[in-house]
Amino acid sequence: MADTETRNSRKVRTGIVSSLSGEKTVTVQIDVRKRHPKYGKMITSTKKLHCHDEEGIAGLGDTVRVMETRPLSKTKRWRVVEIVEKAK
Repeated sequence: MADTETRNSRKVRTGIVSSLSGEKTVTVQIDVRKRHPKYGKMITSTKKLHCHDEEGIAGLGDTVRVMETRPLSKTKRWRVVEIVEKAK
């Protein structure tokens, strides 16, 4: 039961695969649009995450859902949960 509680508290993000780094690693680009606190203009901030793709099914340009996990390497802290949409 403790395992399901910790899994539910992990962060989940959706982004686009921007690079196929290695056999089981993909780079996912996360775009977040938020309003500037003072001026009200919409700002797009971009973050790149290195994610573990065990099956190697994610392709370039695919929209994927990633979940936070334990450190897998120096930079990998996320893993691919599912492919939301394949690239055309």
